[in-house]
Amino acid sequence: MTQQPVPALHEISHAHFLGVGGVGVSGVARIMAARGITVTGTDAKDLPVMDSLRERGAILYVGYAADNIARAEQETGQPIDLIIASTVAGAENTERQAAEAAGIPVYHRSQGLAAAMDGKKVLTVAGTHGKTTTSSMAAVTFKHAGYDPSFAVGAGIANLGTNADHGAGDWFIAEADESDGSLLNYTPDISIITNIEADHLDYYGTEAAVHQVFSDFAAQIRPDGALVLCADDAGAAALGQRHRDAGATGAEVYTYGLVSSMNPHQNLNTHDRQLDLAIIDIQPDDAETGQHVTYRFADGSYQEVQLATPGTHNALNAAGVLLAAVVAGVPADAAAKGLSAFAGSARRFEHHGTINDIRVFDDYAHHPTEVQAAIRAANSMAAGKKVHVIFQPHLYSRTRDFAPEFAEALSQASTVRVLDIYRARETPIDGVTAELITGQLAPELTARYPHATQVATPDQAVQSVVQAATPGDIILTLGAGDVNQLIDDILSELTVRNT
Repeated sequence: MTQQPVPALHEISHAHFLGVGGVGVSGVARIMAARGITVTGTDAKDLPVMDSLRERGAILYVGYAADNIARAEQETGQPIDLIIASTVAGAENTERQAAEAAGIPVYHRSQGLAAAMDGKKVLTVAGTHGKTTTSSMAAVTFKHAGYDPSFAVGAGIANLGTNADHGAGDWFIAEADESDGSLLNYTPDISIITNIEADHLDYYGTEAAVHQVFSDFAAQIRPDGALVLCADDAGAAALGQRHRDAGATGAEVYTYGLVSSMNPHQNLNTHDRQLDLAIIDIQPDDAETGQHVTYRFADGSYQEVQLATPGTHNALNAAGVLLAAVVAGVPADAAAKGLSAFAGSARRFEHHGTINDIRVFDDYAHHPTEVQAAIRAANSMAAGKKVHVIFQPHLYSRTRDFAPEFAEALSQASTVRVLDIYRARETPIDGVTAELITGQLAPELTARYPHATQVATPDQAVQSVVQAATPGDIILTLGAGDVNQLIDDILSELTVRNT
């Protein structure tokens, strides 16, 4: 896999966006509009983010149509220089076909984002899990430290009110997505890589190919740059070793992780070198979701950080940001204050309400490792009370490939309800259903709660979880589909039950 062509920003006067209401494409449109480029675009629906783009001068259409291309050129008085398209606007899209017939080049969203980075120092966050939270943490950290970065991440950032914007500062912070290899469109100065393991096998085919794309990406970091890795993750640690073995001309490797006394399952071979930043203590705070983390740099200095987000995985995400920020030149105390200000990202262990001391959270977790991390964080917060999960599998291929791992992760909850598979971009696969997961849940869980481990309809799941929850418990919806749409119903039912 190699880096794809990226358009030159100075050659773009008018960009037309297909799928402009999507979180990724709208972010690129917002940044390009702020950089003085005329923005037009289309989406199938008139989504709320499109209003904010219109406020910035964008001309947007609802409903794809071949004549939107000529219409956009006529209404702006400018020819369209290029199309930036979402994955959903594929080869069958009539508006895209019209643009191609007119000889207008079409680029992927990631290529448009790479173009928008022109003239900036670039910090990317890559990895199988934790990219959105970690890149959001980085954007808030740099913003609060006074660096006014540009940024583009995969979800709205509570502190900043958007997922993307153009800043006056030198740095551009971006989430680098590996799901389709598009991370290879970036050439960062610094990249954090949170973890590497098998996922998106519908695209890559093998786990080895997943590891290879990260090796290719690491080789693209500028030679005087930095590769910041989580040494506790076997895949990331192996990448660091491969990168070192490749020679001294590449980016310098920095590592972060838990000290061995805090992580009894740690593979000490990954720490044959001293960590550049170590977590030496984690303490829950008095708030509902936070934690107090103590970090130690290799020079022996310490940094205390109060995090609003729970879980060891978030303490590690913050470690990557703290280390990368210091490497970028941000003073450690300023970076720590910025991390303490981070209030979370949409759909990343997002707290939606508390009724009768029952807390309701939602998380985008859709891989077994992410599901496990979310449930562990919830169990820690519940402090002996129960965690009730509604899980929606995402993709038939992922369910087929990881059903036992999903069952193992879900078995750490007190009760589980599994919805039907969210198909997203896939067609059904014979024999692949949610029962592949529920049939392998821990026997002790099914014995204690036989009614709560079945594949449930959304209505059944809401009614069951509300009936099961008692004061002090946590209700957690998990999945990358539309399971979060059950949140309002859960809160309403809890309210009715409490009256």
